[in-house]
Amino acid sequence: MTPRLRRGRRTALVVLLSTASAASLASTGFASALTGPPPTPVPPRGSLSPFPSVLATPKDEAAVPRIGAAAAVLADLGSGRLMYAKAPDARRPIASLTKVMTALLVLEAGHLDVKVTIPPEAVFLPDEYGFSSTAGLRAGERLTVRDLLYATMLASANDAALALAIHEAGSVDAFVEQMNERADELGMRGTSFRSPNGLDDSGVSTARDLVTLTMAAHDTPGFARIVATKQRTIPGPDDTSRKLQNRNVLLWLYPGAIGTKTGSTVAAGYCLDATAERDGRRLVAIVLGAPSDAFSDAATLLNYGFGAFETRTFIRLGDPLGEAEIRGGTIPVVAGGTIEGLVPTDARGHRRVTVDPRVAFPTAPGQTVGSVRVKTPGLTVGTVPLLAAALPTPTPVDGSPWWVRASATVGRAVAQAVTGLMP
Repeated sequence: MTPRLRRGRRTALVVLLSTASAASLASTGFASALTGPPPTPVPPRGSLSPFPSVLATPKDEAAVPRIGAAAAVLADLGSGRLMYAKAPDARRPIASLTKVMTALLVLEAGHLDVKVTIPPEAVFLPDEYGFSSTAGLRAGERLTVRDLLYATMLASANDAALALAIHEAGSVDAFVEQMNERADELGMRGTSFRSPNGLDDSGVSTARDLVTLTMAAHDTPGFARIVATKQRTIPGPDDTSRKLQNRNVLLWLYPGAIGTKTGSTVAAGYCLDATAERDGRRLVAIVLGAPSDAFSDAATLLNYGFGAFETRTFIRLGDPLGEAEIRGGTIPVVAGGTIEGLVPTDARGHRRVTVDPRVAFPTAPGQTVGSVRVKTPGLTVGTVPLLAAALPTPTPVDGSPWWVRASATVGRAVAQAVTGLMP
């Protein structure tokens, strides 16, 4: 639950904190990650954070995580490939992770410097919804779309999300309709939104769908900069200011954290959409329905991804894959694409070549005759077309097509069978 913000108060709520020992973090070279966020900026003197200041993660980062949350996934932020999954398609309330979609639509619409007059419908009364995060917006105030976005994503301000929705679509209902239309466009089949802020608890999504949403958001200009911001000051009423503090404590505690969104309600539990980057690799951890600390679960998943996985190329475009039996003859075949992905460092790949039974001899060079798939235990790395190479020729000449050159080196293989372990 989050502290109650009454109307007109100038606050930003901190975060729930997480894990790992200071010694292990110091060894990574991210010394700044050892210091937790400062006190929550509640006037007049601020208040101490009631949350822990370290993350609790296993010492063995390569061990398969044991996650206490109801659902969780770890994925590569660039490709969306899952590296860990627990109930990835379970439909659950997601609390303020809903605001990632709100921010996506607002950023796609643009006009961040436009001034918004806060409508009465966006204002939360002092005791409304009990413990609810707000920016203390007042009816008639004027703030920019940009300021409201920062309030929505850093302080998880429910009133700011409502103000943005009404500004962008004319009403909350119309904006929610846009949210669901965008989710459908993204292929988020397990998602149904009911509000712009997630406070309703009747909207649902899945951990897998939230990976898709996070990828789209991070591909949108401006989103990454907002969610990586630790603190920001925006205007308040009567010439005052509001100090916003990001509630994602991983920005202080986890080496390489680049932000995204926190959330919690009674029905949803503690939720977190956490992103991090190290050595050019970006990962996303989705944690839904954690009983207490979603940050430690997310840090455990991210540690597993960075510590136990590597990027490996299994097949390259044009690689010879032996010979395939088709109706009327046998032909040399090659890979029609490249298969690479993040896989466990000790994983061996299994390659399966499958021939389309409708293909008949003779074939044209480059014709698709089937597919080749690479799997590691528990993970399909990728699938690419299987292409017919040219029939063997005496001596390929310079400049000849790649499938002709490849055909000179192909070995024999049996179609529709696993061809063996790969490094």
